[in-house]
Amino acid sequence: MAMYLRRAFSCRNVGLVRIRSSSIFHSRNFSNIVCNSSSILCDSQTHNAATVPGVDFLRESRRGFAKGRKSKDDSGSSSDDVAVDIGPAVKENASAQMDAAIVALSRDLTKIRTGRASHGMLDHIIVETGGAKIPLNRLALVSVLDSKTLSINPYDPNTLKALQKAIVSSPFGLNPKEDGERLIAAIPPLTQEHIKAMCKVISKSSEDVKQSIRRARQKALDTIKKAGSNFPKDSAKRLEKEIDELTKKFVKSAEDMCKAKEKEITQR
Repeated sequence: MAMYLRRAFSCRNVGLVRIRSSSIFHSRNFSNIVCNSSSILCDSQTHNAATVPGVDFLRESRRGFAKGRKSKDDSGSSSDDVAVDIGPAVKENASAQMDAAIVALSRDLTKIRTGRASHGMLDHIIVETGGAKIPLNRLALVSVLDSKTLSINPYDPNTLKALQKAIVSSPFGLNPKEDGERLIAAIPPLTQEHIKAMCKVISKSSEDVKQSIRRARQKALDTIKKAGSNFPKDSAKRLEKEIDELTKKFVKSAEDMCKAKEKEITQR
Protein backbone atom coordinates (compact mmCIF):
# COMPACT_ATOMS: atom_id res chain seq x y z
CA MET A 1 0.00 0.00 0.00
CA ALA A 2 2.79 2.40 0.92
CA MET A 3 4.47 1.61 -2.40
CA TYR A 4 1.37 2.53 -4.40
CA LEU A 5 1.01 5.82 -2.46
CA ARG A 6 4.62 6.74 -3.16
CA ARG A 7 4.14 6.00 -6.85
CA ALA A 8 0.99 8.17 -6.96
CA PHE A 9 2.72 11.11 -5.29
CA SER A 10 5.78 10.78 -7.54
CA CYS A 11 3.56 10.77 -10.64
CA ARG A 12 1.77 13.87 -9.38
CA ASN A 13 5.06 15.72 -8.77
CA VAL A 14 6.35 14.77 -12.23
CA GLY A 15 3.17 16.14 -13.78
CA LEU A 16 3.49 19.46 -11.91
CA VAL A 17 7.12 19.82 -12.91
CA ARG A 18 6.26 19.21 -16.54
CA ILE A 19 3.43 21.75 -16.41
CA ARG A 20 5.70 24.42 -15.00
CA SER A 21 8.56 23.67 -17.36
CA SER A 22 6.24 23.76 -20.40
CA SER A 23 5.77 27.55 -19.98
CA ILE A 24 9.54 28.14 -20.09
CA PHE A 25 10.58 25.75 -22.83
CA HIS A 26 7.97 26.48 -25.55
CA SER A 27 10.32 25.45 -28.33
CA ARG A 28 10.25 21.83 -27.26
CA ASN A 29 7.41 19.46 -28.07
CA PHE A 30 5.52 18.34 -24.98
CA SER A 31 2.33 17.52 -26.83
CA ASN A 32 1.88 14.40 -24.81
CA ILE A 33 1.16 16.50 -21.71
CA VAL A 34 -2.10 18.41 -21.37
CA CYS A 35 -1.77 21.33 -18.91
CA ASN A 36 -4.95 20.93 -17.04
CA SER A 37 -6.21 19.17 -14.00
CA SER A 38 -6.58 15.93 -15.94
CA SER A 39 -2.91 15.87 -17.02
CA ILE A 40 -1.91 14.53 -13.65
CA LEU A 41 -4.30 11.63 -14.10
CA CYS A 42 -3.04 11.04 -17.63
CA ASP A 43 0.57 10.97 -16.49
CA SER A 44 -0.38 8.69 -13.67
CA GLN A 45 -2.08 6.34 -16.12
CA THR A 46 0.89 6.57 -18.49
CA HIS A 47 3.23 5.68 -15.65
CA ASN A 48 1.05 2.74 -14.66
CA ALA A 49 0.90 1.63 -18.29
CA ALA A 50 4.67 1.74 -18.41
CA THR A 51 4.86 -0.65 -15.53
CA VAL A 52 2.54 -3.21 -17.18
CA PRO A 53 5.22 -4.79 -19.42
CA GLY A 54 7.29 -5.46 -16.31
CA VAL A 55 4.35 -7.10 -14.61
CA ASP A 56 3.63 -9.14 -17.75
CA PHE A 57 7.26 -10.21 -17.86
CA LEU A 58 7.07 -11.41 -14.27
CA ARG A 59 3.81 -13.24 -14.98
CA GLU A 60 5.25 -14.95 -18.05
CA SER A 61 8.35 -15.88 -16.08
CA ARG A 62 6.23 -17.39 -13.35
CA ARG A 63 4.18 -19.29 -15.91
CA GLY A 64 7.32 -20.54 -17.58
CA PHE A 65 8.71 -21.64 -14.24
CA ALA A 66 5.45 -23.42 -13.41
CA LYS A 67 5.45 -25.15 -16.81
CA GLY A 68 9.06 -26.17 -16.34
CA ARG A 69 8.31 -27.56 -12.92
CA LYS A 70 5.29 -29.41 -14.25
CA SER A 71 7.24 -30.93 -17.11
CA LYS A 72 9.92 -31.93 -14.63
CA ASP A 73 7.30 -33.59 -12.48
CA ASP A 74 5.86 -35.30 -15.54
CA SER A 75 9.27 -36.57 -16.53
CA GLY A 76 9.77 -37.81 -12.99
CA SER A 77 6.49 -39.66 -13.04
CA SER A 78 7.31 -41.19 -16.39
CA SER A 79 10.54 -42.48 -14.95
CA ASP A 80 8.48 -44.41 -12.40
CA ASP A 81 6.73 -46.32 -15.20
CA VAL A 82 9.77 -48.52 -15.62
CA ALA A 83 9.09 -52.09 -16.74
CA VAL A 84 9.06 -54.30 -13.67
CA ASP A 85 10.10 -57.94 -13.92
CA ILE A 86 7.02 -59.73 -12.58
CA GLY A 87 8.27 -63.09 -13.85
CA PRO A 88 9.73 -64.53 -10.61
CA ALA A 89 6.69 -63.57 -8.51
CA VAL A 90 4.17 -64.94 -11.03
CA LYS A 91 6.09 -68.18 -11.43
CA GLU A 92 6.52 -68.60 -7.68
CA ASN A 93 2.81 -68.06 -6.98
CA ALA A 94 1.76 -70.50 -9.70
CA SER A 95 4.22 -73.12 -8.45
CA ALA A 96 2.97 -72.73 -4.85
CA GLN A 97 -0.67 -73.18 -5.89
CA MET A 98 0.11 -76.23 -8.02
CA ASP A 99 2.21 -77.76 -5.26
CA ALA A 100 -0.65 -77.25 -2.79
CA ALA A 101 -2.93 -79.17 -5.15
CA ILE A 102 -0.44 -82.07 -5.26
CA VAL A 103 -0.19 -82.11 -1.45
CA ALA A 104 -3.98 -82.25 -1.17
CA LEU A 105 -4.07 -85.13 -3.66
CA SER A 106 -1.46 -87.05 -1.70
CA ARG A 107 -3.50 -86.58 1.47
CA ASP A 108 -6.66 -87.83 -0.24
CA LEU A 109 -4.95 -90.88 -1.71
CA THR A 110 -3.72 -92.01 1.69
CA LYS A 111 -7.34 -92.18 2.84
CA ILE A 112 -8.22 -94.72 0.17
CA ARG A 113 -8.13 -98.26 1.44
CA THR A 114 -5.98 -100.70 -0.44
CA GLY A 115 -5.19 -104.35 0.15
CA ARG A 116 -2.09 -103.36 2.10
CA ALA A 117 -1.77 -101.74 5.55
CA SER A 118 -0.82 -98.06 5.57
CA HIS A 119 -0.16 -95.90 8.63
CA GLY A 120 -2.03 -92.96 7.11
CA MET A 121 -5.18 -94.79 6.05
CA LEU A 122 -6.97 -94.05 9.35
CA ASP A 123 -5.99 -90.37 9.65
CA HIS A 124 -9.30 -88.99 8.35
CA ILE A 125 -11.43 -91.00 10.81
CA ILE A 126 -13.17 -88.70 13.33
CA VAL A 127 -13.44 -89.95 16.91
CA GLU A 128 -16.09 -88.68 19.33
CA THR A 129 -14.71 -88.50 22.85
CA GLY A 130 -15.37 -86.22 25.80
CA GLY A 131 -18.10 -84.41 23.89
CA ALA A 132 -15.69 -83.39 21.10
CA LYS A 133 -14.91 -84.67 17.59
CA ILE A 134 -11.18 -85.20 17.08
CA PRO A 135 -9.20 -86.76 14.19
CA LEU A 136 -7.85 -90.21 15.04
CA ASN A 137 -4.22 -89.25 14.34
CA ARG A 138 -4.40 -86.76 17.25
CA LEU A 139 -5.56 -89.41 19.69
CA ALA A 140 -3.45 -92.40 18.71
CA LEU A 141 -0.28 -93.50 16.98
CA VAL A 142 -0.97 -95.83 14.04
CA SER A 143 1.84 -98.16 12.98
CA VAL A 144 2.17 -100.99 10.45
CA LEU A 145 2.96 -104.39 11.94
CA ASP A 146 2.99 -106.10 8.54
CA SER A 147 1.39 -105.68 5.11
CA LYS A 148 -1.96 -106.88 6.47
CA THR A 149 -2.01 -105.60 10.08
CA LEU A 150 -2.28 -102.22 11.79
CA SER A 151 -1.56 -101.32 15.40
CA ILE A 152 -3.45 -98.40 17.01
CA ASN A 153 -1.83 -97.12 20.22
CA PRO A 154 -3.91 -94.44 22.02
CA TYR A 155 -2.10 -91.63 23.82
CA ASP A 156 -4.78 -91.88 26.51
CA PRO A 157 -5.91 -95.45 27.37
CA ASN A 158 -9.34 -94.06 28.31
CA THR A 159 -10.03 -93.34 24.62
CA LEU A 160 -9.52 -96.96 23.55
CA LYS A 161 -13.26 -97.76 23.32
CA ALA A 162 -14.01 -94.57 21.42
CA LEU A 163 -11.21 -95.33 18.93
CA GLN A 164 -12.50 -98.84 18.38
CA LYS A 165 -16.05 -97.63 17.76
CA ALA A 166 -14.88 -95.00 15.26
CA ILE A 167 -12.78 -97.51 13.27
CA VAL A 168 -15.62 -100.02 13.09
CA SER A 169 -17.96 -97.26 11.83
CA SER A 170 -15.54 -96.23 9.08
CA PRO A 171 -16.08 -97.39 5.45
CA PHE A 172 -12.89 -99.48 5.57
CA GLY A 173 -14.68 -102.55 6.89
CA LEU A 174 -12.15 -103.04 9.68
CA ASN A 175 -12.89 -104.81 12.96
CA PRO A 176 -10.05 -103.99 15.38
CA LYS A 177 -9.53 -106.14 18.49
CA GLU A 178 -8.25 -105.04 21.88
CA ASP A 179 -4.74 -106.13 22.70
CA GLY A 180 -3.94 -104.77 26.15
CA GLU A 181 -3.84 -100.96 25.81
CA ARG A 182 -3.83 -100.99 22.03
CA LEU A 183 -5.98 -102.12 19.09
CA ILE A 184 -4.97 -104.57 16.38
CA ALA A 185 -6.74 -104.26 13.03
CA ALA A 186 -6.38 -106.89 10.32
CA ILE A 187 -6.80 -105.61 6.77
CA PRO A 188 -9.32 -107.80 4.94
CA PRO A 189 -8.78 -108.61 1.26
CA LEU A 190 -10.45 -106.29 -1.22
CA THR A 191 -13.42 -107.48 -3.22
CA GLN A 192 -13.64 -106.83 -6.95
CA GLU A 193 -16.47 -104.35 -6.41
CA HIS A 194 -14.44 -102.45 -3.86
CA ILE A 195 -11.46 -102.27 -6.23
CA LYS A 196 -13.62 -100.80 -9.02
CA ALA A 197 -15.14 -98.25 -6.64
CA MET A 198 -11.70 -97.18 -5.37
CA CYS A 199 -10.38 -96.80 -8.92
CA LYS A 200 -13.27 -94.46 -9.73
CA VAL A 201 -12.48 -92.39 -6.64
CA ILE A 202 -8.83 -92.18 -7.70
CA SER A 203 -9.77 -91.14 -11.23
CA LYS A 204 -12.02 -88.38 -9.89
CA SER A 205 -9.28 -87.18 -7.53
CA SER A 206 -6.88 -87.04 -10.48
CA GLU A 207 -9.25 -84.87 -12.53
CA ASP A 208 -9.93 -82.57 -9.60
CA VAL A 209 -6.25 -81.91 -8.93
CA LYS A 210 -5.53 -81.34 -12.65
CA GLN A 211 -8.30 -78.75 -12.75
CA SER A 212 -6.75 -77.01 -9.75
CA ILE A 213 -3.37 -76.97 -11.52
CA ARG A 214 -4.92 -75.53 -14.68
CA ARG A 215 -6.70 -72.83 -12.68
CA ALA A 216 -3.34 -71.82 -11.19
CA ARG A 217 -1.95 -71.65 -14.75
CA GLN A 218 -4.84 -69.45 -15.91
CA LYS A 219 -4.36 -67.07 -12.98
CA ALA A 220 -0.69 -66.69 -13.90
CA LEU A 221 -1.53 -65.97 -17.55
CA ASP A 222 -4.16 -63.41 -16.51
CA THR A 223 -1.58 -61.64 -14.35
CA ILE A 224 0.82 -61.46 -17.30
CA LYS A 225 -1.93 -60.09 -19.54
CA LYS A 226 -2.91 -57.41 -17.01
CA ALA A 227 0.70 -56.17 -16.89
CA GLY A 228 0.23 -55.00 -20.49
CA SER A 229 2.85 -52.60 -21.83
CA ASN A 230 4.65 -52.49 -18.49
CA PHE A 231 6.02 -55.97 -19.22
CA PRO A 232 8.04 -56.56 -22.42
CA LYS A 233 6.40 -58.86 -24.97
CA ASP A 234 9.45 -61.10 -25.29
CA SER A 235 9.60 -61.56 -21.51
CA ALA A 236 5.84 -62.23 -21.42
CA LYS A 237 6.09 -64.97 -24.06
CA ARG A 238 9.05 -66.54 -22.29
CA LEU A 239 7.19 -66.47 -18.96
CA GLU A 240 4.05 -68.00 -20.51
CA LYS A 241 6.19 -70.83 -21.88
CA GLU A 242 7.71 -71.42 -18.43
CA ILE A 243 4.24 -71.50 -16.85
CA ASP A 244 3.09 -74.08 -19.43
CA GLU A 245 6.11 -76.26 -18.71
CA LEU A 246 5.42 -75.96 -14.98
CA THR A 247 1.81 -76.99 -15.57
CA LYS A 248 2.82 -80.07 -17.54
CA LYS A 249 5.25 -81.04 -14.81
CA PHE A 250 2.64 -80.93 -12.03
CA VAL A 251 -0.05 -82.61 -14.15
CA LYS A 252 2.34 -85.49 -14.87
CA SER A 253 3.16 -85.74 -11.16
CA ALA A 254 -0.55 -86.02 -10.31
CA GLU A 255 -1.09 -88.68 -12.98
CA ASP A 256 1.89 -90.72 -11.75
CA MET A 257 0.62 -90.61 -8.16
CA CYS A 258 -2.84 -91.81 -9.17
CA LYS A 259 -1.46 -94.58 -11.37
CA ALA A 260 0.72 -95.78 -8.51
CA LYS A 261 -2.30 -95.86 -6.21
CA GLU A 262 -4.38 -97.83 -8.71
CA LYS A 263 -1.54 -100.31 -9.11
CA GLU A 264 -1.36 -100.69 -5.34
CA ILE A 265 -5.07 -101.51 -5.20
CA THR A 266 -5.23 -103.90 -8.13
CA GLN A 267 -2.08 -105.84 -7.27
CA ARG A 268 -3.21 -106.99 -3.86
